[in-house]
Amino acid sequence: MHKNFPEYIKEFESILKSVFHERYDIDQFSKGRGIPPVALREIMDKSPLSVAIPENFGGRGLKVKECLGILSAASYESLSLSLTFGINIALFLEPVAKYANADVKSNIFNRFLEKQNMGGLMITEPDFGSNALGMETYNEKIGDSYAIKGTKHWQGLTGMADYWIIASRGKNSKGNLNRDIDFFICDVTQPKQQIVVEEYYDNLGLYMIPYGKNKVDISVPSQFKLEPATSGVKMMLDILHRSRMQFPGMALGFIKRMLDESIKHCEERIVGTKKLNELDMVQYQISKIQSAFTIASAMCFRSSKHSSIDNDLSDAGIEANSMKAFVTDLMQESAQIATQLYGSTGFKMDNIAGRGIMDTRAFQIFEGSNEMLYTQIAEIIGKLMKRKNEYNVYAFLKDFSLTDKSHAHFKNEMDFTFSPGLNQRKLVDLGKIFSRIISLNFVFEMEEKGFRKDLIANCTEVLKCDVSQLVNSFQSKNTVVQINDYQENSHWYDFV
Repeated sequence: MHKNFPEYIKEFESILKSVFHERYDIDQFSKGRGIPPVALREIMDKSPLSVAIPENFGGRGLKVKECLGILSAASYESLSLSLTFGINIALFLEPVAKYANADVKSNIFNRFLEKQNMGGLMITEPDFGSNALGMETYNEKIGDSYAIKGTKHWQGLTGMADYWIIASRGKNSKGNLNRDIDFFICDVTQPKQQIVVEEYYDNLGLYMIPYGKNKVDISVPSQFKLEPATSGVKMMLDILHRSRMQFPGMALGFIKRMLDESIKHCEERIVGTKKLNELDMVQYQISKIQSAFTIASAMCFRSSKHSSIDNDLSDAGIEANSMKAFVTDLMQESAQIATQLYGSTGFKMDNIAGRGIMDTRAFQIFEGSNEMLYTQIAEIIGKLMKRKNEYNVYAFLKDFSLTDKSHAHFKNEMDFTFSPGLNQRKLVDLGKIFSRIISLNFVFEMEEKGFRKDLIANCTEVLKCDVSQLVNSFQSKNTVVQINDYQENSHWYDFV
């Protein structure tokens, strides 16, 4: 019988505090590579990944609220640890629970619960980053197994995971690769399933997580192929969108830590005769982190109701991309603000805010760079507007389910016509605008359940200001382009 979640998460938070602040030195973790096995073992003894295992297999039941709670508790202490859990939950355990053959689930879940195993996902390839549909890793059916060959890289938990879900394309009789994508579960403890790590990357942040380049040349029994409801591409979108809707869990704990550290520092730091937090600009900067905390909370609230594995999220691109792109921008901004408030102290390696700048930067890039996701948001909404034959942006937002509560706050800014054929820099601006308005909708949904109104009022003002600035950027005539061969006539000292 599992403990109720509030009790469970409280115990888990105390274990994290003990490991990172009492028994070991988190600052030393942050300077070295990997997490010491003895420290990781203490954390994993609390079975944090049980939140992503179905009850009939001994887990806590795959409740999104609990998954996000674990991610948030971990990221308050360590973004690397939270991402480690996020990879396991969203990119391995949930896909296994939803798409794996019933005969293979039991042993996998058992090893996670009893032997603290870990799993990850291999999609990205050296020559095909965001272009997953162009991947060259292929699979061929040979008897009752599949031979899978290719090269993957930038997988979190490289050389550390016990299991991998590996994406590949089927090779047909003519030697051509299919357009659809297949996913296979690889168990590296089994014969013919070892993944060769060709290189470990010296990643710039997230030191505790190993990344690298992996050579795949394995044979996997056919029952370890994931079973899509329709197509492999739809399954991939469902998996990735669900993962993106769990980013707010990782973001929330980190942003809360930035907020707590900033408030504490600015309360204690005296500049002249004033506390730092008495300065107007400092008040504004802290209010921006509080706004980020409110938005991340609202995203968690929304995700907990909509991103269960019972739901098909393959068409949830607008919502998933808005969450991932905006909340990771907020993580980066919160780290930048906190580092600035710390002053020179923030530039030390053992300062969590300064380290957070590099750790959060990666979040804006992996699982779809934010510029690409903002572009997709604008493109998808553009198609919806075209289908409705409605090109006035405000008129569209009034009837759009993701902005039905927030649109009224942006009437003056959004009363303009959407023109098809915009260049990408304008689509990025527009995607950012939509993501902010959609996020405020989540905030208002949470407000109806009793979230404190002063935080929501501040958040509303911050987002209105943000959208106003983005609309100005969108409507400005921005035609600058790269200048080739810029070296000629560009040395200032020639003109002195």
